[in-house]
Amino acid sequence: MKLQRRDSRRGAGRPAWQEAPHPLTSTAKAVAIVVVLALVAVPFLVVISTSLADPADVVANGGWAIWPEHPTLAAYKEILSGGIVGRATVVSLGVTVVGTALSLAATVLLAYALSRPAVFGGKPIMLVVLFTFLFPPGIIPAYLVVKETGLLNSYAALIAPVLVNTFNLVVMRGFFQSLPAELYEAARMDGASELTMLWRITIPLSRAVLAVVGLFYAVSYWNSWFNALIYIDEPARWPLQLVLRTYVLAGGQLADPSAGEAGLLSAPQTVRMAVVVLATIPIVLVYPFLQRFFVKGVLSGAIKS
Repeated sequence: MKLQRRDSRRGAGRPAWQEAPHPLTSTAKAVAIVVVLALVAVPFLVVISTSLADPADVVANGGWAIWPEHPTLAAYKEILSGGIVGRATVVSLGVTVVGTALSLAATVLLAYALSRPAVFGGKPIMLVVLFTFLFPPGIIPAYLVVKETGLLNSYAALIAPVLVNTFNLVVMRGFFQSLPAELYEAARMDGASELTMLWRITIPLSRAVLAVVGLFYAVSYWNSWFNALIYIDEPARWPLQLVLRTYVLAGGQLADPSAGEAGLLSAPQTVRMAVVVLATIPIVLVYPFLQRFFVKGVLSGAIKS
């Protein structure tokens, strides 16, 4: 009877060797979770509230707003009504969509070729790929290559130099290698070609790793600003992140060349925070839908590699 009572106090789902948590430990864990959530959530709340607040309220509160007393969408209307911020948003969306699609296609093809056991020159090519991962090129050699290929001041310069990421390639190759070899043998006996096996077998079974790698590429393209700073000279061609850097860090004012003096944006604190929200929301909205693929997609490929 005493043993049964002791087991019931421990809980039905708790192992016999695991003691019941001390109330002080549980309280400390709860406090730590609340503090971490507050450290993450409060800055987001301040940024969103400041972007929605009336400029007079922001000035009265010292440049920030914890909660907008007189909410308004004037800052969003200003940055989305045209001008350089509107074009920068379109540029970032275009580069992200096109770059992610091209990077996924190139990574899938190369990873599939390197994952096949009898591919000609597979090991030397893989060593060259890993060499670029350990010893990446510097800024000056990369700039000279882009310049000599005629990609300066073009959107291709934001995609071509970073088309294939080595880490993503290794993860995808490892995932492809973890697929059962019997499926390929059966397909080969039925007369299927390599492209047919890739399209009919590998890709349908690799949705998890494709979703994860696609998210990695999308986040990389969306958040990239340094390549645009080096390769793009015209502010009208800048992506949103470079415009955001100018607004937030440099505190500068950007003018729309086609609008003259009327195109100047005053860039108050509300406009800056609105640009921050506009640059953050797309990835925040996409991430929860792909989070469930992370463990299966990344760990399977990484462990196999």
